[in-house]
Amino acid sequence: MTENGSPALLRVRGLVKAFPGLTALDRVGMDVHAGEVVAIVGHNGSGKSTLVKILAGVSASDGGSVETAPGTDLHFIHQDLALVGELTATENLALMKGTGAGAGAPVRSRADRARARELVARFGEPFDVDRPLRALTPAQRAIVAISRAMDGWTHVANVLVLDEPTESLHRSEVDVLFAAVRRLAAEGAGVIFVSHRLDEVLALADRVVVLRDGRKVADLPVAEVDHGVLVELITGADAAALAAPGAPPPHGTGTPALRVRGLRGGTVEGLDLDLRPGEIVGVAGVLGSGRELVPSLMYGAVPAAADLFEVDGHAYARRSPARSLRRRVAFVPGDRARLGSIRELTARENLFLPHLHALAGRLGAVRRRLERAETTRLIDEFDVRPPRSEQRFSLFSGGNQQKIVMARALYDRPVVLLLDEPTQGVDIGAKAAIYRAVERGAAAGAAVLVSSSDAKELITLCHRVVVMREGRGATVLAGADLTEHRLVTEGYGLP
Repeated sequence: MTENGSPALLRVRGLVKAFPGLTALDRVGMDVHAGEVVAIVGHNGSGKSTLVKILAGVSASDGGSVETAPGTDLHFIHQDLALVGELTATENLALMKGTGAGAGAPVRSRADRARARELVARFGEPFDVDRPLRALTPAQRAIVAISRAMDGWTHVANVLVLDEPTESLHRSEVDVLFAAVRRLAAEGAGVIFVSHRLDEVLALADRVVVLRDGRKVADLPVAEVDHGVLVELITGADAAALAAPGAPPPHGTGTPALRVRGLRGGTVEGLDLDLRPGEIVGVAGVLGSGRELVPSLMYGAVPAAADLFEVDGHAYARRSPARSLRRRVAFVPGDRARLGSIRELTARENLFLPHLHALAGRLGAVRRRLERAETTRLIDEFDVRPPRSEQRFSLFSGGNQQKIVMARALYDRPVVLLLDEPTQGVDIGAKAAIYRAVERGAAAGAAVLVSSSDAKELITLCHRVVVMREGRGATVLAGADLTEHRLVTEGYGLP
């Protein structure tokens, strides 16, 4: 029981999980009571994902126990959502219920559609539940996953596990989700909220459990901590030492490394932009403004047209990823798992897939000794943990995966570096390391474009920010005008 008498729905005692050369969990324990929201925070690699996998039954522990109260079930919303892109929202919601005419049959009944509409409408603006998931926005896909997890509860004495559920949600959608979570807790559910977004943890949770290097280092009421205390608990270092960099480095000068006029593609209807060597320029805007497409359009990953497109002073009309690589245009996509890596290859193989020419000898064969030496250097420079070049990419935490992707993008000293949500799904330590890497790239002469939904990130990194609205660059903010308030109001077209 808690102090107010609510029962423990979940008891975790002494969990241990070890991998070769690594203890992912070292005697971790916690309780979740009816009516409370418990946040779990920690560095990428701290043990959060391993703990969730054990709770979900995906991984077995090497010791300890997980016990639930009689009749209590655990329901999960994972970061990858576990949805089927070719099925509709209605079919995804019904998938686990076995409805339809038979195995694999589509769900078409009026009742199924009505139920799907009712569920998704709880989380904001309704959308077409008969569209394939791949055609929905990331926020809409997240809402389908949340709806599925909450559908069919026969009583409220369950535990809902939210594993980084807000990554693709905008502020208004996050507020709706949190309101629904608070309602569930008030009715008697227990909630585990796994997140690296400390502001959200402080806003939602009643209690916070901090993991570091596989150990539980704190279990405290949220009322007893603030942002700075959490940073120090998570990192083991003073918060000031990990604070985001201050003013950006001096503006780039000289001839633009990238000149674009009238860029068009998808929801982008016309964007003009110059990027100079050493300059970091942001792109902001609400979901659907076109902001999220700009790096892919410039790289050639998504078809685009432009009245003028020049890289390093040379026209570049027919863009494609292969041609961009040859022109030393590097791209870090927002979805590192699907678009930025081959998950079953090792860290070394992912680092050098596009750079094998740089490692080739006179006869074209890869010089393995040089490859090993360069891999060791990059892993050390970007502080990849654990520092294992032959570990599968999929076994690294999200923040360390992103460090590997960033190291690959910067390896060949790009002329232009295009970044889409460069710190999405990473913790504060990895975020600081990625910011330093971006600044090193700019200092080495790269013209950097950062497309991000994180206003603080844009303010921290960028000399100026182009705010997109309805497919076009609506305004440019710099200096004293570059504030979170202005980014939000300009993005929504507010006075």
